[in-house]
Amino acid sequence: MAVTDAAIDKIKQMILSGELAPGDRLPKEADLAERLGLSRNSLREAVRALSLINVLDVRQGDGTYVTSLEPGLLLDTMSFVLDLHRDDTVIQFFEVRRILEPAATAMATEQMSDADIAELRVILESLPARPTVEELVANDLQFHHRIAQGSGNSVLCSFIESLSGPTTRARIWRGLTQEGAMDKTREQHTAIYEAIAARQADVARAWATVHVAGVESWLRRALEMD
Repeated sequence: MAVTDAAIDKIKQMILSGELAPGDRLPKEADLAERLGLSRNSLREAVRALSLINVLDVRQGDGTYVTSLEPGLLLDTMSFVLDLHRDDTVIQFFEVRRILEPAATAMATEQMSDADIAELRVILESLPARPTVEELVANDLQFHHRIAQGSGNSVLCSFIESLSGPTTRARIWRGLTQEGAMDKTREQHTAIYEAIAARQADVARAWATVHVAGVESWLRRALEMD
């Protein structure tokens, strides 16, 4: 593994130095191995490892390319890791959401165009009058995804997207068991939207905090009762 790690580091340095840019094709395996002073097996293992984390794209019959290196692509691997979480860690995911989502909401208030805000309203109003829990959670995910996108920060958006999966089951559980959860979600979404539409960043941040913290507080109580 030490040899493979060294090979990974050498390819990484080529990317960091600008010698390999996003979209570039890597030199032929034999040429690159000789140039880096590596065995072809070590280079092959390094390429395989870097392709698993979306740094490299191995195209059969065409060669190996540097990916776009966009944050969303690179953070896809974090989503996979987060999907393996244990139920007893879900509170920690909500704690992180409570830090990130209010910040993203405040940024969206300043960054979203009028057309973006109109799109957010369409999402808000697309929820049926009497939604199922699944419809409510799907709408919730779409609503928060649009706000995260609206923050204008692709890294922040990718982190928030990664955190959505591990907390979905808890939100469904809450919708099924807590009286008034659906009405409360709708009211808080409306308050968040209205604050964004009014360009009131502090108010939007506060409502986003209340919204995430509400589910987190309910989950803490539910877990204590188990």
